[in-house]
Amino acid sequence: MLQMIGTNFYKEKSVEHKGKVDLVTETDKACEELAFQFLKEKYPEHKFIGEETSAVHGTDDLTDAPTWIIDPVDGTTNFVHRFPFVCISIGLTIGKVPTVGVVYNPIIGELFTAIRGRGAFLNGSPISASSQTELGNALLAAEIGTNRDKETVDITTNRINKLLFKVRSLRMSGSCALNLCGVACGRLDIAYELGFGGPWDVAAGVVIIQEAGGCVFDPSGDEINIMSRRIAASNGFLKEEFVDELKALCV
Repeated sequence: MLQMIGTNFYKEKSVEHKGKVDLVTETDKACEELAFQFLKEKYPEHKFIGEETSAVHGTDDLTDAPTWIIDPVDGTTNFVHRFPFVCISIGLTIGKVPTVGVVYNPIIGELFTAIRGRGAFLNGSPISASSQTELGNALLAAEIGTNRDKETVDITTNRINKLLFKVRSLRMSGSCALNLCGVACGRLDIAYELGFGGPWDVAAGVVIIQEAGGCVFDPSGDEINIMSRRIAASNGFLKEEFVDELKALCV
């Protein structure tokens, strides 16, 4: 599965459109099928939610049962354009709580892992969120999203424009999962995204950030709901100030 992503990264892709700019490739579908097949053999009693399966059949409700939530290729547009911020994201929820997270970028060889209560790691070495205490010195990650109606684009870009006056700088990797891992390992200080694809984008990253000492929450400041398609993240020091700024922008 991982070899498939790395090998196909450099090849021409067969691309389909789920929306105007929301793409899916044969690799997305094949990797999800392989991941499901492997996990179902080991955990036949568990439930499964995948991005590509959900695109066809709709997203299942999240229950208290152990549930594997998979994005086979997060950053599909990056994958199509050979931009190396691409990953597979695998999360396990138990009682609706993200409990295991694995995010792997096979292009640059970075593996982020976490199990609740056992810490977070990058390629086997412990990681922690940054110690930045001033929002004005923070590096922010955000995304434009895939909606291209004028109202949504205007609201999204205006929000980012206003935030740029509150932080040091902005990064857009094109991968929600990798943005969350960036906060977990201290490369980024804060991140947020609204209207992303679904729980497969965040299920793994949530536990990775939390185990790295960071915070994950709804942009309103409320508790995170991975089914809501809304997320914000920070290190352990900037949550309150970041939430105040997001609330001021009517997020």
